[in-house]
Amino acid sequence: MEQTFLMTLWFILVAVLWIGFLALEGFGYGVGMFLKTFARNERERRAMINSIGPHWDGNEVWLLTAGGATFAAFPEWYATMFSGMYIALVLVLVCLIIRICALEWRKMIRTERWRNTWDTLHCIVSWIVSILFGVAFANLVAGMKIEVGNYSSGEFVAVAPDAVTWEALADNHHYLTGGFFSLLTPFTILGGLVTLSLFFSHGALWLSIKTAGELQLRSINLAKRTTVISTAITAVWALWAYFVYSSQVLAIIPLAICALLLIATVVATWANREILAFGLHFAAIAGAVSTIFAMMVPYVMKSSINEAYSLTIAQASVTAPTQTIMTIAALIFVPIVLGYTVWAYSVFRKRIDAGQIPEEPVGLEPKKIREFEVR
Repeated sequence: MEQTFLMTLWFILVAVLWIGFLALEGFGYGVGMFLKTFARNERERRAMINSIGPHWDGNEVWLLTAGGATFAAFPEWYATMFSGMYIALVLVLVCLIIRICALEWRKMIRTERWRNTWDTLHCIVSWIVSILFGVAFANLVAGMKIEVGNYSSGEFVAVAPDAVTWEALADNHHYLTGGFFSLLTPFTILGGLVTLSLFFSHGALWLSIKTAGELQLRSINLAKRTTVISTAITAVWALWAYFVYSSQVLAIIPLAICALLLIATVVATWANREILAFGLHFAAIAGAVSTIFAMMVPYVMKSSINEAYSLTIAQASVTAPTQTIMTIAALIFVPIVLGYTVWAYSVFRKRIDAGQIPEEPVGLEPKKIREFEVR
């Protein structure tokens, strides 16, 4: 089966959904990473959390939609990735649940210990998730220990590479046989540092456009240092990925655009043009994701064992009628989601001044909760 237009369209749409999630929620993870160390008092900490408060749950929808689109459009990709990366994905899920609790429950109890506990957990899981996403995408670029076979006899039996045909795939599937630790290599770990550093810079730039006063000045100064570091780390990883693992010459186009955007971000940041810098960095993350997906073509999951075991876009796709129905639904609902996102950020565009946040702690008194005196 040849790769069709709809298959290509949905591969691009999955990439767009990941761009939406990483470029929007990336600053949320960045703010979480330095929540404990950057804020000097409770007012500043609340200002940092309030800056992402109206948006984080909407941003997570992009992640859910990316996963749902992968499941619906490329079920073989979804099955291979989610079964092979099961431990890592469960860890991400647990971290995301903890982050939700930290954001929603922090204000519930009026004690410093309660707030510090959730802030610490928020910080830890933000670091973990940021690294894991980079490791995952780096594996998609480099390839994993994937084989084609089946478990009909209770043990995995691989098909010979030269016997991987459409007929063979009727009774056999792609499996990640290398285990969890096969996903950790110097290249993939560096990929984790790429997303970590980019999110950190994204968070600093976000605070520079969302806060006012001293907190805003310190945020732009933090962004000046971190954008240089993240750009350097990204450059090393991207060149390594392109010259060693990419088979697509045209991937140099989004890679070059991403490089120019990151350099422009550094220049704009040092010129104290924080709004322009954030927009450029947003576009740079989009360029980075586009580069990753361009390097993957024509595969959705590469095999480092033998190229014949790689899962192609065509092999992973559903039937054409299903893709047609999905395309009609996407044409209706994606513009609605985009419109709502733009509206939400427009409504909450005002800067937050930590000095205007009341000093009185929020939440309920623990004693009243224990005595059932809450009204």
